[in-house]
Amino acid sequence: MRLGVLDIGSNSAQLQIVEATAGAPPLPLHAVKAATRLGESIGADQRLDEDGIDRISQAVTQTLAAAHRYEVDEIYLFVTAAIRDAANRDEILDRIAAECGLRPQFLTGLQEARLTYLAVHRWYGWRAGRLLDIGIGGGSMEIALGRDAVPELAVSLPLGAGRLTRGFFDADPPPRKQVKALRRYVRDTLRETADRLRWEGEPQLVVATSKTFKQLARLAGAPSQRKGPFVRRTVSRKNIHDWVPRLAAVPAERRAGLRGVSPSRAGQILAGAIVADETLCALDVAAVQVSPWALREGVMLHYLSTVTDPRDELPLHPLRPLTPTAPTTGATVTALPASVTSHASTRGQ
Repeated sequence: MRLGVLDIGSNSAQLQIVEATAGAPPLPLHAVKAATRLGESIGADQRLDEDGIDRISQAVTQTLAAAHRYEVDEIYLFVTAAIRDAANRDEILDRIAAECGLRPQFLTGLQEARLTYLAVHRWYGWRAGRLLDIGIGGGSMEIALGRDAVPELAVSLPLGAGRLTRGFFDADPPPRKQVKALRRYVRDTLRETADRLRWEGEPQLVVATSKTFKQLARLAGAPSQRKGPFVRRTVSRKNIHDWVPRLAAVPAERRAGLRGVSPSRAGQILAGAIVADETLCALDVAAVQVSPWALREGVMLHYLSTVTDPRDELPLHPLRPLTPTAPTTGATVTALPASVTSHASTRGQ
């Protein structure tokens, strides 16, 4: 069947359509994106204004029309931190439901961290060992650590690139003192989580998800997305650290002309780079691999894990203790010598 996942975020509403089969990876068929640009519509009171709500409704309407056009069987809609944390969240969701016919769900930060970790763990496999995943969104940053399919530790921090851009920068480009203030805030916010992660020990693999890391990797020379998901992409802490002052020195309009930086994210890429730089420094990580799978794939995989084909169910039965049975008529039962039973019982000790 065709499964659609619509992620309604701070920059865009992104619809991913896959061919979904239980036991198989979600195979991408189509991707549709419509701009939301919520950063310019969130006020100091954390309310989204009418223009922003209109853009969200239009974006959802546009992507749902594409879902019908591509004959999607089932779809899951969710909003991320920018709408989840808005003071008028319910009003926004009600408007979408009234105009589009479907009411999006909202995932908590911890749910986002766990679902993203699920996708990353599935992509890299069991041989990755203990895995640390870091994702920087528009409203929050999620970190998850674990060895198995469910993370041992998952946290969500208010360190989204869009949120911090609105909260710390009032000029374009921002003055140096504002950049320094943002660095201090990121370090302070990270401190407890970094201490806990260092206590857990060094992971075998550190993976980055989210558009922020993909753009930073592209700036550092990683292959473009056109090369496909199986090309290895990495970005080092030094690359990111070196790019921060270069991004801070130019306005968003000029950042949009850089390799891999989209115009809709040019305004917040500086804050995202600072968060990435400070996070990798706090965790003493020299470089990260950039995962092609993230939150949307995690939602799909979670759904597929609940789908089973009754024709393929194994006839499992609970194992019960054996009970002595009476010998059948005419059967001869010969007792074992005591020496044999004694020897048999001691072998298992």
